Amino acid sequence: MQRFIGYHASHEQFAPSRLLALVQQAEKAGFNAAMCSDHIHPWSEAQGQSGFAWSWLGAAMQATQLSYGIVNAPGQRYHPALIAQAVATLNEMFPRRFWISVGSGQALNEHITGEAWPAKDVRNRRLRECADVMRALWQGETVTHRGLVTVEEAKVYSLPSTPPLLLGAAVTAPTAAWMAPWVDGLITAGRGDDALREVADAFREHGGEGKPLFVQAKHCWAESDREALRLAHEQWQTNVFASDVLTELRTPAQFEHAARLVRPEDVAAAVRVSSSPARHADWIEGYFDLGFTGVFVHQVGPNQEAFLDCFGADVLPQFHLAPAPDVRPR
Repeated sequence: MQRFIGYHASHEQFAPSRLLALVQQAEKAGFNAAMCSDHIHPWSEAQGQSGFAWSWLGAAMQATQLSYGIVNAPGQRYHPALIAQAVATLNEMFPRRFWISVGSGQALNEHITGEAWPAKDVRNRRLRECADVMRALWQGETVTHRGLVTVEEAKVYSLPSTPPLLLGAAVTAPTAAWMAPWVDGLITAGRGDDALREVADAFREHGGEGKPLFVQAKHCWAESDREALRLAHEQWQTNVFASDVLTELRTPAQFEHAARLVRPEDVAAAVRVSSSPARHADWIEGYFDLGFTGVFVHQVGPNQEAFLDCFGADVLPQFHLAPAPDVRPR
């Protein structure tokens, strides 16, 4: 797979109509891929949005020629057969331009069904069942499955010519190692280089060697370092906690309460904050040096249009990017 730099469309932060214009601007700026989140709640009231990703994706893929991906948690809020159908439909309409990454989810989004929020080991087993169900449906099989998820005689009739790329979403090395043998690739969230290297090494060493590695890289650019840090703290102070905290809190209010003592410098440890385009370019090159083939830049500040203008003029031209990458499985 070619290396690429994608734009992350954050449904928690921006209205779907604005995001549609932003991915069009991102394509014109030189980004050659995109991905989006899949939330029903934002992380905080300051973010304040929660567009339905699956409605938006069809419009975004028609409006641009970019490849797209999503991080999804099948098994509770979403039934895996419905997600399999949604992914198949997008790939039938837009061949080899859409991938899905699956993770075990967060209570913030999944608790709305009223079901108990399982422990991590149970969520992992449920996730693997969902992945197996989805892959069988993409092969045209009629699926009945009774386990942590239940499927009765499901079949997806409208299928793409090539099965979709199914990635795993992991933010810790143990999860990356567990996923490595059975996913087509991995996406993780950008933190420090040491943490990223640990996740990437665990994935490669346990069965992921040669599979694509993507990173959702948290950046914040503004006209000054001070303004970039202010915007990052305003928007992302609720997102700096360890994985076992992020997955358990249930509401934006709980995240805001947990973040009341988070300082700007704490956010700067989790987000690449700078006014320098050259600094941002160096960070992106660093992801490639760690072995990541796809870098999805998430500008956490609200100044999206100015960010896209800056990256289009001063960052992306430093990289030689192919057109929209072909995201079929190997």
